[in-house]
Amino acid sequence: MLSLHTNNAALSAQNSIGRTQSALSTSQTRLSTGYRINSAMDDAAGLQIATRLKTQTSGMTVAMRNTQNSISMLQTAEGALDETSNILNRMKDLATQAADGSSTADDKKAMQSEYNSLTQELSNILGNTSFGGTKLFAGTDSKLSTAGGVTFQIGASSDETMKLDITGDADTGVAGMHAKIALAATQYKLDGADGDFTSNSELTDSANATIDLLKTAIDAVGSVRSSIGAASNRLDHVYNNLSNISTNTKAATGRIMDVDFASESANMTSSQMLLQAGTAMLKQSNSQSSLVLSLLQ
Repeated sequence: MLSLHTNNAALSAQNSIGRTQSALSTSQTRLSTGYRINSAMDDAAGLQIATRLKTQTSGMTVAMRNTQNSISMLQTAEGALDETSNILNRMKDLATQAADGSSTADDKKAMQSEYNSLTQELSNILGNTSFGGTKLFAGTDSKLSTAGGVTFQIGASSDETMKLDITGDADTGVAGMHAKIALAATQYKLDGADGDFTSNSELTDSANATIDLLKTAIDAVGSVRSSIGAASNRLDHVYNNLSNISTNTKAATGRIMDVDFASESANMTSSQMLLQAGTAMLKQSNSQSSLVLSLLQ
């Protein structure tokens, strides 16, 4: 039907051009940002899933840093205990030498002097070794000797924690280690301060008995060191597992959020061609009104 008031062909062409312009705008936005989803309108369900995955990934990234920091802290503690073992072994050698009948009183005094110096260093190492400004083995707020132990956050949720409690009592753990070292070196100080060694007599009076006390102290240090090493190994496995989960979660997020450039480029080209064709057809449909005037001539 020829009509002056309604041009159905032009209306259809305009409607088609509008849809094509919208599709072209979407393609250009996606190609310019690199994301398939730039607003909830693009894919509401996909955006919700991707947001949840991003939150998990972000939390795991922080947990991975936590794990590495925790390993560093435990390695610091283990290094201090390694040197403690070396010192105690040297003290045991001195006690063994002093216990021999060939050692004179002057020899024992010289050995006692070295023994005292090593005791001072034991006090310094275990009393002052710290990580991030917090002591590890001594003090009311120390990391490894405070009641309840230390809790590591090893995941993105509140349930993913790891607790290390090696505080122990007078016979076990860090507390037992301090106690047994103090039995073998009577001037051992938990606060790291130098002691008064004017009356020390571990080697001058009871060298033979000191040998066994030192052996017990060395075993106690080894036990604590073993627990720290086991915890460090576990944290290393935690880190590897988090890295694997994070990698796959990021890949899943990318499949939802990232645009396929090849496909979207083809869509944009198609929309551009349709827009040109629609514009041409709109021009043609607008010329139909001239046919009505020809009928009136």
